[in-house]
Amino acid sequence: MSFEPICSATAKFLIVGTWPSPKSREEGFYYGHPQNRFWPLLAHLLGAPVPESIAEKTALITENNLALWDTLESCTITGAADVSIKDAVPNDIAALCQKYPIQKVLCNGSKAYSLYNEYITDAPPAVKLPSTSPANAAWDMERLASAWAAAMV
Repeated sequence: MSFEPICSATAKFLIVGTWPSPKSREEGFYYGHPQNRFWPLLAHLLGAPVPESIAEKTALITENNLALWDTLESCTITGAADVSIKDAVPNDIAALCQKYPIQKVLCNGSKAYSLYNEYITDAPPAVKLPSTSPANAAWDMERLASAWAAAMV
């Protein structure tokens, strides 16, 4: 099962990934791999210190009109390889978006974007953003920040 969504009552943007990595599942929270650039990137974009604890990470999301969830509720996956995803069961993102004032969905990577478009209906439009995964080495932090900042308007 995926993690529960993290959401502020005033969330304007929903950030979605695909499915928690093995390290994230071990840590019990989103983007738990120390080499994933998600938390440093978000902190940079929001002008905040990089959060360390789950409480700090949750606060960074909720205090900045954001929401965070994964596209999938469950799936079969080999390690952290999104390309190996099978038996995908989507989360009810449409229901979350109806409950909160979410205006745009930001997909962390191509696979999150393709899964969102394949399974999610009656929800805000999605924007495909470059993945913060360390496997996406072609995108340095400066390029990531530029792309993500342009989408968060």
